[in-house]
Amino acid sequence: ARRGVRAAARTGRRWAGTRLRTLQYRAALARPLDPHLAVFSAYWNRGVACNPAAIATKLAELAPGVHPVWVVTAQGAALLPPGTDHVVPGTRRYWEVLARAKYLVNNVNFPDAVVKRPGTVHLQTHHGTPLKRMGVDQLPYPAAAHGLDFQALLERVDKWDFSVSANSHSTRMWQRAYPSRHLSLDHGYPRNDVYYTAGPAEVRAARERLGIAPGRRAVLYAPTHRDYEAGWTPRLDLAALADRLGEETVLLVRAHYFYDSAAAPSAPLAGLRRTGRLVDVSSYEPVEELCLAADALVTDYSSIMFDYANLDRPIVIHADDWETYRTTRGVYFDLMAEAPGPVARTQAELTEILTSDAWHDERATKARTAFRRRFCEYDDGRAAERVVRRVFLGEDERTLPPVLPVEDRTPAPSPEEATSS
Repeated sequence: ARRGVRAAARTGRRWAGTRLRTLQYRAALARPLDPHLAVFSAYWNRGVACNPAAIATKLAELAPGVHPVWVVTAQGAALLPPGTDHVVPGTRRYWEVLARAKYLVNNVNFPDAVVKRPGTVHLQTHHGTPLKRMGVDQLPYPAAAHGLDFQALLERVDKWDFSVSANSHSTRMWQRAYPSRHLSLDHGYPRNDVYYTAGPAEVRAARERLGIAPGRRAVLYAPTHRDYEAGWTPRLDLAALADRLGEETVLLVRAHYFYDSAAAPSAPLAGLRRTGRLVDVSSYEPVEELCLAADALVTDYSSIMFDYANLDRPIVIHADDWETYRTTRGVYFDLMAEAPGPVARTQAELTEILTSDAWHDERATKARTAFRRRFCEYDDGRAAERVVRRVFLGEDERTLPPVLPVEDRTPAPSPEEATSS
């Protein structure tokens, strides 16, 4: 009985707290908008990251009069850069800044309760180029949708004013997956600017932070999530792969499951970690730094392939379950026919590619060139500037810096070039 009373009391306190926050939010909505206030969020309030982070950095340079406030979870707040103004979801100030900020920037959506006030500007930056079906295009794929409320999704999308795009493929898919009156900003992904602005020093520093010795080949392995799996199934025997690749190759493994005993035998992995031949970078931020440090990328269906292609470095696709993934998740194009490099369907094939010249031969280069032309269309190192000038400074699109053709761009130097320079 006492437990029931305590539970009822807790429920009552939560209800009262929610009611109070609702009233405070409504009161804040009645106050004037602050034209110098911008709210930023990334990856469901994880921290300062992705396109919103790159935009905020450029904003400080071009429009220092606009004050940024980041929405970050209580756990993530401890990891913020010093001096970052932030609010924790659900607090009084959280609702106040959401109610009064003129600019709201996110790479996902803000909560349903956030009201779209007249005069506010909602900037949707997204966080990848879509291979897999997104938004309303997930309707025929219940394994991917996981009970998604499509009506609520469309109401959130209706609040967007601008949608950032890295290529014309994304522009078409966003308009189809998220139908609304938003304007597409075909300016490139701000987070990818670094792939053109970084020099030899930045590449060397990224490798040094990861403990990669000069002369060693670093391969970034970054698989994606499977909607059709309840848990996680290891796709590669990392210990066996590292053994075949030899001591001169370092595996940078970006996956949340790395330390799971189910992933691979713990003793071989522990030994590889001690020798620096395998580095767990699952929680390493920013991911762009990992890409700068890597000589090559191995992935499956992750959107990291589109970003990494900006560096014009080798990409290998490991697609052991393509048919299942395509059927359960739905995709926008046939990756097997339009891959950015060689495709392996088994670990043996992947090992053969990485231990021969196939990962960086003429055929791989040709595939990557076609892929870059298609998917790195607007990324040229000035995307953040174009977005800030258009959205925050109100400049006419015709006066913005033009997008440089792919063939005229110079990506950041490869690790080999950075070491020799």
